[in-house]
Amino acid sequence: MKRIPDTDELIARLKPDFVSRYKELLGNNYEEFIQCSFSFLRRSLRVNTLKIDVENCKKRLEKNWKLRQVPWCKEGFWIESERRDIGNTVEHALGYIYVQEAASMIPPLVLEPQPGETVLDMAAAPGSKTSQMAAMMQNKGILVANDIKPDRLKPLGLNLQRCGITNTVMTIGFGQRFKEPIFDRILIDAPCSGTGNIRRSLKTVEIWNPSMIKRLAH
Repeated sequence: MKRIPDTDELIARLKPDFVSRYKELLGNNYEEFIQCSFSFLRRSLRVNTLKIDVENCKKRLEKNWKLRQVPWCKEGFWIESERRDIGNTVEHALGYIYVQEAASMIPPLVLEPQPGETVLDMAAAPGSKTSQMAAMMQNKGILVANDIKPDRLKPLGLNLQRCGITNTVMTIGFGQRFKEPIFDRILIDAPCSGTGNIRRSLKTVEIWNPSMIKRLAH
């Protein structure tokens, strides 16, 4: 992992509450957590098998990009090239690929939605896991993509359209309204502490406080 420049001072003055909380939670893994949090995130993508098979997409991309297989997802690849503009490629515009973190590919694989089932993605926007599940379902069955914020539905809708997804309906509202047991499977990517965003914005660790965790949980 490549360390984000000029972060040593920031690490040295981490808030005591932050340090004590994550040392208690992580134990011997705390230093590894800090190392990962202050290193650049490895860019990764997932091939959208609703539009193209993995091998043909890989051949197209490897003309300009160096890829490495994500071991837990056969459609997933890390981008080893220094270039970071994979989102500007023709393959992305055509919906052949979805730029998605490798860790984000795990929940749908664990859930294992099947073609023909009725599935709920409780917090769907912007659509990475929704589009992955739609591909796993082969566009068959019903996939309900829900979110609570209206402004998040626009990017969700655009991503679903770009990826050629036809078995999905978008809804807006809190999850408590889904009271009837009509779903075969439910995915909930719940709000969290936000520490995964440290590497994207170092301000995350500067504004962190215990009350923020409680606020996000509610």
